[in-house]
Amino acid sequence: MLLSIKSWLFEEPSKDCMARYAKSGDNRHLEQLITLYSNDLYHYLVTQSNTHLAYDVSQQTWLKVIEKRHLYQAQTTPKAWLFRLARNTLIDEYRKQQHFVELDENSQRLAQNNNQSELTSSDSHIGDTHISYEAFNTALKQLSFVQREAITLQQEGFSLADIELITQSNHESVKTRLRYAKQNLKRLLGANNEQA
Repeated sequence: MLLSIKSWLFEEPSKDCMARYAKSGDNRHLEQLITLYSNDLYHYLVTQSNTHLAYDVSQQTWLKVIEKRHLYQAQTTPKAWLFRLARNTLIDEYRKQQHFVELDENSQRLAQNNNQSELTSSDSHIGDTHISYEAFNTALKQLSFVQREAITLQQEGFSLADIELITQSNHESVKTRLRYAKQNLKRLLGANNEQA
């Protein structure tokens, strides 16, 4: 009974509200978008930066949704389009602050190839051990921007194709980033378990 009253009183957000907002500009659809995606968007941004910058970029992203709504194409998932706007806004903000973010896959590969022997030797230390949120978050923050981004987007439920769209990268780059991110997390969390 309570569920039916709730659905009668409050309109349930629709997944295609981005297409409706792009077409009409009606703020009701924007409110639905914010309801659906604001927490996920903030979580993504805070894993890529800090709480203050994540809040600022989140607000800037919603302003960009308003000004660029006409660029949305319905074949793209609304969440992936929104995250792409947020990513580009974050990178622009880093550039303004002259904060270096490594987005070049080639220089990443060099560093990862040098660490490959270390990664494989410590992979087995994780096992079935329980890992705390704090330990995982600390390890995640130690990954490179592109690795942290790829693993965070995968945790958000994005497919490889969505991650390619959001990061504007090719399929192989995304797969490589995810593989190295998982290997590095295992190594970092394994080292954390040895210290405990």
